[in-house]
Amino acid sequence: MNELARALIGDSYAAPPKNILEGLSSTLAHRELADVPHTVYEELWHMAFWQDVTLDWISGVETQFPATPNNGFPGRVDFERETWDELCLRFLEGSENAAKITEDSEKLEQMIRCPSRPGAPDRWMSVREQLESLVAHNGYHLGRIVLLRQLMKAWPPPSGGFNW
Repeated sequence: MNELARALIGDSYAAPPKNILEGLSSTLAHRELADVPHTVYEELWHMAFWQDVTLDWISGVETQFPATPNNGFPGRVDFERETWDELCLRFLEGSENAAKITEDSEKLEQMIRCPSRPGAPDRWMSVREQLESLVAHNGYHLGRIVLLRQLMKAWPPPSGGFNW
């Protein structure tokens, strides 16, 4: 497995995403903490949203950039439409799909159009650059999920996680 794939699905910079999510009940995933803006569910939904957008852009589907930051987080209907287990599966399957793309060196150098915020010019980047951006984004939010788990006394997960 190459390092970009490892950063998407393995233990490159932290515990693998599947381990970070492992053993979390729906109750804990939806638990709101005082002075914390998002639940674990909302953090993961946001990650899955942007991962889906990234995979769309890589496949040539020019999904629009959300008009506001709140559009990249779930609304009430999203909670009802997708259970915690379904959300985990969607995210992990998307991560696997992204990791598979890293095996195609020609594809990685392909330039893709990435729509930007309303009013900003669209960006062009290589598939590799877009996947690197996804890794950074996922790493940031996975770190938030680890912190939320720590605050809820639900860390480390059953298969272990980094504690340093």
